[in-house]
Amino acid sequence: MRRQGGGPAGLLSDQARGSAALLAALPPRYGEVLLNLLDRLESSALFSEESCSFSQKDLLDNLSLWVDKARAQLGG
Repeated sequence: MRRQGGGPAGLLSDQARGSAALLAALPPRYGEVLLNLLDRLESSALFSEESCSFSQKDLLDNLSLWVDKARAQLGG
């Protein structure tokens, strides 16, 4: 489990990681990709945009794409 804190990125990560039923309904690769995105998003939240190797905007765009694909996979 992730440590507490982290602002909005931490809250988002906590909620996503706590959605075990949703992740179980998806193919295993979806969980792997989501956890990877969340790890990078948490890391990017620790640094300013200039000093981080992960762009928060790009990560959020990728997370949005993940959500779209997960919805399609679940038939929603």
